[in-house]
Amino acid sequence: MRHFIFIALLVPAFASAEIYRWTDAQGRVHFSEKPSGSGAEQVEVKPQVVERDDATREREQRAQQYFDARRDEKAQSQARASAARAERNKECSELRSNLAQIQRGGRYFTTDANGERSYIDEAEVEAARSRLSSRIAERCG
Repeated sequence: MRHFIFIALLVPAFASAEIYRWTDAQGRVHFSEKPSGSGAEQVEVKPQVVERDDATREREQRAQQYFDARRDEKAQSQARASAARAERNKECSELRSNLAQIQRGGRYFTTDANGERSYIDEAEVEAARSRLSSRIAERCG
């Protein structure tokens, strides 16, 4: 723990660099981290604060609104695609279930308005099987 505190106290010392300005014999001005010669003077460097004008802030705001709208559109599009996939998977599952039921065999009937059964003949069952197969190939790949 003591080592951590010691290191934490040293970090700001490493972060504050000193900059020196000096002029050589030819009259050229130099900047360095170490003083060079007797004429070097320490320079205080302050971080530059960049102020943005109203037009820049407005452009940034419009850009952010555009990116937010694009992100929302993409999310909505993905949600619609996901819902469509779920609906198609449900439909395919029902179609396959119906086809499997027909292929198991048995007698099929319909009920009319009076509640009487009307049995379906083998040709109609085969037509239904064919319709289900083609629908599965069309919708389910």
